[in-house]
Amino acid sequence: MNEKVPNQPGKPPSIEDYLTPERAASAKNEFGIARTASRVPSNRWHSLIVSNMAIALGSRLSGNKCEIYISNMRVKMKNSPSIFPDLVVVSGEPAFADQNADLLLNPTIAIDVFSSQTNSTDKTQRLENFLAMESIKECIQVKEDEMRIEHFSKQNAKQWIYRIYNERDDVISLESINLKLSLSEVYAQVKFRQPEMASKAAS
Repeated sequence: MNEKVPNQPGKPPSIEDYLTPERAASAKNEFGIARTASRVPSNRWHSLIVSNMAIALGSRLSGNKCEIYISNMRVKMKNSPSIFPDLVVVSGEPAFADQNADLLLNPTIAIDVFSSQTNSTDKTQRLENFLAMESIKECIQVKEDEMRIEHFSKQNAKQWIYRIYNERDDVISLESINLKLSLSEVYAQVKFRQPEMASKAAS
């Protein structure tokens, strides 16, 4: 069973209240403004996408002063929550909350993988938290059950460029780390259900 931090009426738990039991627990919980939420285990396609992206990024960033963290790195958000992105890239020297080096303060790129069943409110809140961070230069949201990637690229504190990629030949340009990533790499070995085609064939 995942360990939860009890909430006190009118008083949200502090980040210290969350971290102390979380560091001793085997399960991963995400810390929200007034609650903790357990991470749901990843399925086959989710895991493939994350590993595909990590391999593609890692092979190109070899020798660069960048670090890549997969799934298990907590990120301290500007507005207090702590979140586990599916993949984080830090360009330059990473900064952490303390000597445990398990609460990252300065991610450069945050990547999350979602499905059609993902709660839209949770997805939006995660995105808004990432975009509010000063260190974040790019945020990527990847669909696991559809070929679709949403890319947010920071221009300044109040302006972001939003792009959608949904073709296998599309290439994402990650300017903050001077790297390009193709959808064919991201979705390698991933098979999508095609209910529309099945229904047409039946009719």
